[in-house]
Amino acid sequence: MPRLHSFELVPDDAGQEAVRAQWQALRDAGLPSQLDHRGSTNAPHVSVVEAEQLPDAAFDVARARLAPLLPVTALVGGVLLLGEGRVTLARPVQLADDVVRRVLAVRVQVPERRHLGWVPHVTLARRLEPGDVPRALEALAGVDADLELRLGGLRHWDPDAGEVHDL
Repeated sequence: MPRLHSFELVPDDAGQEAVRAQWQALRDAGLPSQLDHRGSTNAPHVSVVEAEQLPDAAFDVARARLAPLLPVTALVGGVLLLGEGRVTLARPVQLADDVVRRVLAVRVQVPERRHLGWVPHVTLARRLEPGDVPRALEALAGVDADLELRLGGLRHWDPDAGEVHDL
């Protein structure tokens, strides 16, 4: 699978801590967790768009339309299972309509994006066996089920350089 560049909305420190508590709960239960991702750039985030290359126009629109809107409040609640076979466990993120419109304005600048639709979410675990989903839900039961995240940062993940850059 090719390495994908991405734009990501990043929560403030309190939001980072709240999501990491969920990652830790999964790890404590012996389940896959985003804590297993050892990269120094690994942080809770909401992906805006992913592609092998991000055109200059996408950077321009992200800087002009999305970045000035930040910070924004996102409501996080419920659980999503994404994929087939081994699944990705995530929490859906609700954003104001204006934020969604601006995200879509960025996404349309990337014709070769990975996903054609946008499902805003925070990933908790990847490659979770379907049979482990009930255990994962049980592990998360003791952690904040409903969160307000303050998304204050917009960054570019550059897999070629192995770095993130604030926009």
